[in-house]
Amino acid sequence: MSLRPSLQQRFDTEHAGRGIDLSPLLDVVFILLIFFIVTTVFVRETGVEIDKPRALSAQQLPQSVVLLAITDSGRVIHAGNDIGAEGVRRTLEPLLRRQQRPVVIQADSAAPSGLLVKVLDAAKLAGAADVSIATRTEAGAI
Repeated sequence: MSLRPSLQQRFDTEHAGRGIDLSPLLDVVFILLIFFIVTTVFVRETGVEIDKPRALSAQQLPQSVVLLAITDSGRVIHAGNDIGAEGVRRTLEPLLRRQQRPVVIQADSAAPSGLLVKVLDAAKLAGAADVSIATRTEAGAI
């Protein structure tokens, strides 16, 4: 006596091998992931929010610069660390000895001007040939 297969068994045998193949989908996801990783531009920031003053003569500088930030409270920041005005020369000398790069000071518009001059002077004494102050482009600039 032969038993008839159950409905579940018949369904399983008819649909065996039918399924969604996720391999092509995963391939595309990984290719997109690699594409975005390779094309991403990594920009170094100082790690603090600075309200830059405006200037009509603002220019774009190259990406390989040394960034210093002066906050409105008078803190001097490099690579997320508070180095103070006294630490500017000690921090910049080894960096500029390895490779001469422009130094950009991002001073808050409310930062003390005396501190800005002190940091600018320390950067020059550390061996920086090109020291710039970061500004925002004025709205009426040509």
